[in-house]
Amino acid sequence: MSRISDLATTSTADSKKKANDFNNLDTTQFLALLINELQNQDPLNPMDNGEMVQQIGQIRSIGSTDSLTSTLSTLRESQELVTASGLIGQKVEGLADDASAVNGVIDRVTVETDSDKSSRKVKVHVGNKTMDINNIRTIVTG
Repeated sequence: MSRISDLATTSTADSKKKANDFNNLDTTQFLALLINELQNQDPLNPMDNGEMVQQIGQIRSIGSTDSLTSTLSTLRESQELVTASGLIGQKVEGLADDASAVNGVIDRVTVETDSDKSSRKVKVHVGNKTMDINNIRTIVTG
């Protein structure tokens, strides 16, 4: 078992908070931890090359997964915007942001971002009501 895994396991036993910290390591933090481990390892008992190759493989896997997740999130957000734009002029029923029922024609679409601009929400507007696109329950055609 790798020393990083041993450290994470020990941390789990020591403190739930510390375990959560290890579970939330991003690629940069994991790489820094690995480099620190290599710099401070016992020269008479160095890390096994197989373990190091395995950990580098894990880093690449984490990086690929993070990249794929980011790409899929961007694609989802773009698809929501395209879908919402196609609904302009359509009659919809759903739930407004203030939890009231909405029934009317979509007249515009906006995109709201959080404070650090890391996530976006597509909103449709029916009169003076705003609704998340995911809260549309019925689209009335014709």
